Amino acid sequence: MNNTTIDYADFAEYDRRQRAIECHLITAFLGGLAVGLIGMLISGNGPAWLGQIYDPYAYLALSLTVGATASGFGWALLTTFLAAVSTLVAAMGAGALRGDDAFDVIGGSAAGLNWTLALLVGLGLLAYTTRRDDGWGDVAAGAVGAALIADVVDRATPGFIDSEQSFWPGPAMAVGLAAVALVLALRRNARARVRALAMSAVFSGVFTVCLAAFVAGWIPLAV
Repeated sequence: MNNTTIDYADFAEYDRRQRAIECHLITAFLGGLAVGLIGMLISGNGPAWLGQIYDPYAYLALSLTVGATASGFGWALLTTFLAAVSTLVAAMGAGALRGDDAFDVIGGSAAGLNWTLALLVGLGLLAYTTRRDDGWGDVAAGAVGAALIADVVDRATPGFIDSEQSFWPGPAMAVGLAAVALVLALRRNARARVRALAMSAVFSGVFTVCLAAFVAGWIPLAV
């Protein structure tokens, strides 16, 4: 009779991995609910600068955290989608209780809601990609930083789509410095950090030029 040896350590490791994935899913869901509810609770009830920083950067930070801590690309897609949906549902539900229209709370329209969901999931996937040690990780980190910087430029520049006069200079400077620090934290060596920062500057510069062209009417796109 052949003797077979069962390595119970492999089963234990598999069980730990599955439990970690389950915990990550639950944490993503609960985190999304908490961020959405807190966002609606402080909306209009606190200092203006707090609301400007919390919305949308708390939601973006949640997606980045969930994506960066996922155990695989597929799990990053699933958990960031779950976190984003629970965030949006919580915010819309809390807004409805306060008498606000659902689409006014998130995105302003059905198309805006879909765009917000796609943005949150996309940032989560980029955050997961930043774990790579090659050039693609640098590109992903640069894109994450560019997304934050481009939003700052849009909100701080008069005449742009989401321009807010009170957003400059305090909140804008704080978020801009946080975006640079985030890019540096996502890379593991000096060369990768320099490349990621350079890509952030290029990506955000291209976005700003395109946005300025759109506002000026040079790019005839319907909003």
